[in-house]
Amino acid sequence: MAHRTIKSGYQQLSERLNQFPQGAPPSDYLFKILSVIMNEKEARVMSALPIKPFSIQTASAALRMSREDTEKILTELASRALLIDIEGTDGDRTFVLPPPMAGFFEFTLMRIRSDLDQKLLSELFYQYLNVEEDFVRDLFVTETKLGRIFVNEQALSTVNNLHILDYERTSNVIKQASSIGIGMCYCRHKMSHLGKACNAPMDICMTFGTTASSLIKYGHAREVSVSECMSLLEKAYDHNLVQIGENEQEGLPFICNCCGCCCEALLAIKRFGTLNSINTTNFLPEIRNEKCNGCGKCVLACPVGALKLVTQETGNYKVIKRAVIDEEVCLGCGVCVRACNRGSITLKHRNQRVITPINSVHRIVLMSIEQGKLQNLIFDNQAHYSHRAMAAILGAVLKMPLTKQIMASEQMKSKYLLALVKNYK
Repeated sequence: MAHRTIKSGYQQLSERLNQFPQGAPPSDYLFKILSVIMNEKEARVMSALPIKPFSIQTASAALRMSREDTEKILTELASRALLIDIEGTDGDRTFVLPPPMAGFFEFTLMRIRSDLDQKLLSELFYQYLNVEEDFVRDLFVTETKLGRIFVNEQALSTVNNLHILDYERTSNVIKQASSIGIGMCYCRHKMSHLGKACNAPMDICMTFGTTASSLIKYGHAREVSVSECMSLLEKAYDHNLVQIGENEQEGLPFICNCCGCCCEALLAIKRFGTLNSINTTNFLPEIRNEKCNGCGKCVLACPVGALKLVTQETGNYKVIKRAVIDEEVCLGCGVCVRACNRGSITLKHRNQRVITPINSVHRIVLMSIEQGKLQNLIFDNQAHYSHRAMAAILGAVLKMPLTKQIMASEQMKSKYLLALVKNYK
């Protein structure tokens, strides 16, 4: 009976989380994870919070609690990185309920903590995210992806350097960030508890802006300068780590430095043999066969197994080995370029440019449309949307291709939105 009561609290939160475009499919492992990181009362509180950023006053109305009690519980949840706490210039506080991934699941392992059984949590995460297929399968559902790859800037030629855009550069994201926090790599920390971690650097997970400020405020990340963060980027390059950030041009909250043996996104690509879970860069490696001696260094360095050695026969019946690329799986990260000490691999532009959403609103709206969840985003009954918020969402819809505007209109069943779409030229 007690089990049923506890599960019902976490079931409510599960249903709430799955109103996000990228949620968390319910399972026994999910409920066990939630029970480790919060109690049932906290799960019920979180299930009642709005999807969009909210004020203490809005949360107070949703929770039917006094402002003082509401602020106290929101602060407690933020102190454990279950919420993001954004403090405005005027002293007002805004809170955000982050998605599970990339979000509060990862935050639980971004530092060593004594208030959580991190070994148990790691085992549960591994079963839920690496063994069960429901969560990973959801990464492949939408055309618009949650994350995107950054190219290794040291692998760029002079010509490529002239054509790469600022938002495609990890270095530019670092230099433009209002705040920078460094925490432990969630994936390698998790794998270390399972005895499966590699020897890549652990304290190298980068967060930016308001997300970084909240994590720094409560001790989940340490504040660093641009100079130190750039040094960590160099360290990541030296260890052949791949930079993965949120799939948007502006206001990135994080960039992870990922290895192919621990990162869940990269493991999913190797597991399913497809890139549909993440956006690539706008580059592809090109191998100069006359320089390749088949040493295999690029094959070992590739984080997703996109390179392999094949045996070829030359005209004089001599058998040689050459590296070949599977372009359907290649990230375009450039790790192989730096791994090759013969200069036989260079980067070229992809034939079709990869489109990156402008900001998080644009990305979330796109993902919501593709998953049939746009109505959850706009008509969130836990929140009272202002005209400004509605205008931002509709503005993002109206910037989309016509086919997706029509999809949005059909989901909304709204004559008002349909009229806007038809009249917007």
